[in-house]
Amino acid sequence: MQASSNAQIASWKHLIGFLCIMAGLMALGFYAQHAAASEHGNQLASHGSAVQIYLVAGSMDWALLYYCWAGVHRRGGTLATLSGGRWTSVRQLATDLALAVPFFLVWEGVALGVSRLLGHSDAKTVDNLLPQTLPEIFLWIAVSATAGICEEMAFRGYLQQQLAALGGSVPVAVLGQALTFGVAHSYQGWKQVVVITILGILYGTLAAWRRNVRINIIAHAFTDVWEGWLKFIFWPTLGG
Repeated sequence: MQASSNAQIASWKHLIGFLCIMAGLMALGFYAQHAAASEHGNQLASHGSAVQIYLVAGSMDWALLYYCWAGVHRRGGTLATLSGGRWTSVRQLATDLALAVPFFLVWEGVALGVSRLLGHSDAKTVDNLLPQTLPEIFLWIAVSATAGICEEMAFRGYLQQQLAALGGSVPVAVLGQALTFGVAHSYQGWKQVVVITILGILYGTLAAWRRNVRINIIAHAFTDVWEGWLKFIFWPTLGG
């Protein structure tokens, strides 16, 4: 991954397809919020749908990564084109783990500050879908790891490089992928879209700095595990 390069890693036709997929996700998200606000409700309000939604979300993430890989593969690219390469030494892994910790803390602080600034949202949340049983917890961790791998390689690995090639500007590419990342999570409501967009800016900046998404994958996966399960272990009152 070369975030500062102006070279296309896939065709513009392929990029348009990616953006169309994102538009579809945004439309589904708005529909989910609208259905949740109706008198009949929807799956966002029912924990009984949790496992089904976990499996669908994980499958969609892997499908999105496959789409991105297929696009770069047609131009001779590999998964390394999207990830920036794998770890080649224990020292590299240790360095990335060490950098992931302060990044996670910065993100949590920013997210808390933005959430308080925005105040209460009337959007239907996904709190009812958080794991409650041991099998659900294990599945949540697996889906969180999937999101870390697939979404980072798709948004920061694929989209950010494509937008940098289109506009010739890394900052514009960081902002563009972050906005796309945010609206793709519109099923969580407008407040979370803002928070996730800011998260996308932080992740995009990190990827541009490190020229890979290895730290992003670690931090993203752990953030999802933390937000959906671990923080309620440390602060049980948050779930009450």
